[in-house]
Order: sequence, then C-alpha cells, then structure tokens
Amino acid sequence: MRKMKDSGIDWIGEIPEEWEVRRIKTISTCRENKLADNSGTDYFALENIVSWNGSYIHTDSIYDTTGAIICKTGDIAFGKLRPYLAKVFQIEHDRCCSSEFAVFGDFLGFSRYYFYIMLTNGFVNSVDLSTYGVKMPRANIDYIKNMFVPIPSYNEQQHISGYLDRQCTHIDNIIEKTKTSIEEYKKLKQAVITQAVTKGIRGNREMKDSGIDWIGEIPVEWEITPFRHVLIERNEKNIPIRTEERLSLSIDLGVTLYSEKTTNLDRFKDDFEQYKLAHEGDLVMNSMNMIVGASGVSKYYGCVSPVYYTFYDNLPDHTTAKYCEYIFRSKTMLRVLYSLGKGIYAIVRGDDRVNTCRLKVSKEDLKSLSIPNPSVDEQREIINYLDQKCSEIDAIITKKQQFITEMENYKKSLIFECVTGKREVSV
Repeated sequence: MRKMKDSGIDWIGEIPEEWEVRRIKTISTCRENKLADNSGTDYFALENIVSWNGSYIHTDSIYDTTGAIICKTGDIAFGKLRPYLAKVFQIEHDRCCSSEFAVFGDFLGFSRYYFYIMLTNGFVNSVDLSTYGVKMPRANIDYIKNMFVPIPSYNEQQHISGYLDRQCTHIDNIIEKTKTSIEEYKKLKQAVITQAVTKGIRGNREMKDSGIDWIGEIPVEWEITPFRHVLIERNEKNIPIRTEERLSLSIDLGVTLYSEKTTNLDRFKDDFEQYKLAHEGDLVMNSMNMIVGASGVSKYYGCVSPVYYTFYDNLPDHTTAKYCEYIFRSKTMLRVLYSLGKGIYAIVRGDDRVNTCRLKVSKEDLKSLSIPNPSVDEQREIINYLDQKCSEIDAIITKKQQFITEMENYKKSLIFECVTGKREVSV
C-alpha cells in the first residue's frame, strides 16, 4: 500500500507521497502562433471532437482558417467554448485548429498522461468555473495555465497512459456496441409500428391494394381516408387568456410541460394571447419539424405555439387521435412528410450540432394526406398492442442507455483515480 499525502488542491485530493504538483505553465507551452490567412488545409474545429472521449470525427464542413492556431504533433487541445463538454484532443500530426481551443505542447513529461488529466471530471469542472460570458461561456486560458496538476515520474506517466489507453479503448468499444444495439431496437420499434398501422395485428386476413406506395396492402375491411376526414382541426386562440400552462413538443417525449424542458430551443413570449389552445387528448403537430417526429397526443390542457397544428376526435378515450399519433411517428410517414416540406432551416441541437431540415409542412398538404383507417374498435386494439410492445422495447433501450451512463461514469472515475495515483498501475 503506497503512502499518500494531501496535494493541497481540492479537485486532486490525495496523491502518492513521491508525486508533486506543478502549474501547467511550468510544464508546457501554450500555443499562440496563428495563421495569418485562409491557407490552412488540415484543420479541426469543436464539432470534430467527441465530448469526454478525445476522438476525432470527420465532417464535411468548410472553414475559414484565418486566425487558426498552429499545432504540433502530441499537443493537447482543450475546447474553451462550454468547457463542461470536455472536448479534449491529442493532436496526432502537425496541423491547425479553431481558436476556440486552448492548445498546450512541449510538455516536460509524457504528453499522453496530461491528455488524460485534462479529461478528468475534476479538471473539467475546475476549468468550467473560470468561464466568462453567459450565452457562449468560454474558459479563461490564464486560469488553465495556472492550474496545478499531479506529476509522477516520467516512467509512471508512461505506464498510466498505456494502461488507460487499453482500458478506455475497451470501455469505448463496449459503449459503441451498446449504442449500435439501441439503434437496432429503435429500428425494430419503427417496424412494429409501421406493420401495425398499415397491416393491423389480426392474422390470416384478406388484403387489398391501398393504391398508395408507402402503405401497400391493407386489410379488406379498412378504408383509405384523407386526414381531414379522420380528425377535426382545433383552432382556438387563447383570447381572452384561458390558460398560462405552456406546452412544448419533443421528438422523443411528445407533448410535455414547457416548465419541465431542459433546453431552450423554442422560447415562449410572455404574451399568452398569441398562442393556441390544446386540450387533453388533442394530437399536436409542429409544422416545422413534424418531419422528424414532432407529433404527439397531449395529456394536458394548455397553450401551444401558433406554428403548431392541433386536431381532435369526439371519442372519450381519444382513440383515433392516439392511432394517428402512431401513424405520424412511423418511419414511412416521416419520409412522406419530408417530401412535403418546403424551405430550409437549421435547428441548433446543442453540443455544437446543427441539423438542417425542411422548413414546414403546410396544413393543406397535411390534411390531404390519405391514411389507413380501420374501425375504431380495431384502432383501439392496435393502440393497446403498440402501447405494450413499444413499452417493452423502450424499457430495453432505457436499460441500455443506463448501462452506457454507468460505463461512461466508470471511465471518468478510472481516469481520475489513475492520474492522481489513487489507483496504482503496475509497472
């Protein structure tokens, strides 16, 4: 059992007795040389680096490299913008990068070890406390330069880095396989939904051609009906103000309370009279991104954005609205809606990701869509079946996502324990 001592640094805690702590600026150089023109050809930006992973991903984005930082092999780039994302990358060959990175090189020691230090929760959280700016918080480079880090011998730095390379690669492979499995279950869920809403769930029945490519054959008892004749449009304005309960629409969760949102991609104004009403049981559809699944039956009474469409049925259990929700969230229908979208716009998803989408599906185009229309009794059967099947698949996906979170947390803990000497790596 090795002897430990207090490092004197809160985020580091105890370190082995023979280790020391030193400021980053005393063991490395902060790169300040920048390109004077747009001549850089091997450039990477924040979007190319995977958070908490240190991996590089290729994109087709084109950048103006004027002002890009000139980097050398072995340098470590730490993303200054929203540092809590931990966009840390060790540069594998001479190149240049966005000025949104703080780049350190010429380490007095084994640079790979310092890469892992900069990936620790403690280091990242400490840097995050140094940020300035509200909308686009950036790390203070001088703060990073003056941060203390633990320093073992060069030999031990090598052994720690090699051990973490092997362990983290193994963990990352497990995580990637689990993510692939999740995507397969999502595809299965889509296939189950499409099969049920276009073919039904009763076996051994006579089929007929629907006359519509995306639907194919349907049971002979079913009809093909324009959507305008399936649900009734609701167009109630919140004038005079009848509710201040604001509702939002999530691709993953459907209709939710705006107060429970964790992102602010859509913002409500304080003038409640400009919004529309949605009742419990209404099918709510976002005209601007229903093409990616933004449709859902509301469990609440509240007000929604004027760009949302709302439809209802006169059934006490809202069977037809729920059946239509499954139709409009099916993969095949999403492709149909995509073909109807007009215009182009960008959705900022956070984490430096931007999705480009068709702008809008018009209400008339939506109402003119023909959909498979079984009897209400069979709609109810289909809903009950899909509720159960989708719930089972969602439960499996949730467990797998929880496993990914556990593995990611284990990886972070492992890195911290190794680079601070709390876990001894055999030499």
